[in-house]
Amino acid sequence: QVQLVESGGGLVQAGGSLRLSCAASGRTLSSYALGWFRQAPGKEREFVARINRSGSRTYYGDSVKGRFTISRDNAKNTVYLQMNSLKPEDTAVYYCAADENIVVTIRAIDYELWGQGTQVTVSP
Repeated sequence: QVQLVESGGGLVQAGGSLRLSCAASGRTLSSYALGWFRQAPGKEREFVARINRSGSRTYYGDSVKGRFTISRDNAKNTVYLQMNSLKPEDTAVYYCAADENIVVTIRAIDYELWGQGTQVTVSP
């Protein structure tokens, strides 16, 4: 059984940076596209970023374009989210997710595997 475990969340001031990691155990992630989503209290889960299996293509939600970067290291079975210029509105629980299909999707329902989430809090 594949498990995804996020780490790297925490409290940071506005304008600061954080790097999230998501490591997989139990199965290689190289056959999955990987994504990051976030969910703030009282809000729906929001697409943040996606990276294809090889790491050659990336996609971002409009609210994070130019500030966040998704990357992956298939040898380490890990996906990353570098978050720069953080804003208070970036505060949320961040989840990594894996999608077996090659068709690009930003819908959470299309991702088969999920981590437990890591809290990111950005203070003003």
